[in-house]
Amino acid sequence: MQNQVSATAAALDLIGTLQAEYGPIMFHQSGGCCDGSSPMCYAQGDFIVGDHDVCLGEIGGAPVYISASQYDVWKHTELIIDVVPGRGGMFSLDNGREVRFLTRSKVCVAPPFAAG
Repeated sequence: MQNQVSATAAALDLIGTLQAEYGPIMFHQSGGCCDGSSPMCYAQGDFIVGDHDVCLGEIGGAPVYISASQYDVWKHTELIIDVVPGRGGMFSLDNGREVRFLTRSKVCVAPPFAAG
């Protein structure tokens, strides 16, 4: 498992609330046009992780996955899961709470290229 994901205090609080209500949860970074910056939150077992999905790490005990094609584009970034006002994705457990998860990113520093 890699360590390319972290969470804000607000996200960890909401994760704790959802875990108390639903038990173990997991995230999958949405690649859809409508929820592209929203990590979708599911009860574990309610979303089938694909063979090519990449686990970025865990936040608050919840694993975070991303599709291989998205990972290829975002592999040099750290994803930071935050909470903002609004409605969550239709199938995400944060929906209907007037707050939603949001993915922010920070570019990881790559080592300098050494000319040969």
